[in-house]
Amino acid sequence: MGVVFMCGFPFSKLAAEQRPTPLVAPISLASWAGGRAVYASHIVAARDSALKSADLAKARWGWTVRDSQSGYNAPREFLATQPHAKEVRDTVGPLLNPRGVVEAIRGGTIDVGAIDAYAYQLLEMHEPDMIAPLRIVATTRPAPFPLLVASRQLSSDTILALKHALLHAHRSEEGQAILASLGLSAFAEPDMAAYDRMPARARDTDEALGASW
Repeated sequence: MGVVFMCGFPFSKLAAEQRPTPLVAPISLASWAGGRAVYASHIVAARDSALKSADLAKARWGWTVRDSQSGYNAPREFLATQPHAKEVRDTVGPLLNPRGVVEAIRGGTIDVGAIDAYAYQLLEMHEPDMIAPLRIVATTRPAPFPLLVASRQLSSDTILALKHALLHAHRSEEGQAILASLGLSAFAEPDMAAYDRMPARARDTDEALGASW
């Protein structure tokens, strides 16, 4: 596989010589992106739940996988800023992906979980029934958007051609239409320094919570 979409957190933990080649980072059309190549996670609960932000420390939290920014680091970083965050002990995981979080909330296994805001945006666009039983309780601090990366085996000419095509996609009507169908406005050069800071953000969260889920 030559080009894939990769979460920034596992990318950031790789040594430079082990990383795939970064190409571009998407810019979402959603308001939470603010026109930048960032994303966040929505903290979600059942629509008919009485859960409020003040109740989060007492809630049963679900998480996806421990090397996920959106499904693990982001909700923990958010929770670390809330009162009584260190009291959270009732967690369920790995739920693997946003669908797992949705199913766990709908089935009553968890009270609250985090869904990648871009995944939530795509579900709103293409599978609204799936998230209809949910409501957004809060939205986390932004982080660098998962980036498109290429195999290190690709030639430099191919890499340059891919980057040029992606970075200029929004300049044609056809490209704009394709991007809009994906909920995107454009692609941007990745801010590599922002990705490099992600492990430190995760360590700060571990320290603030006093434990790791």
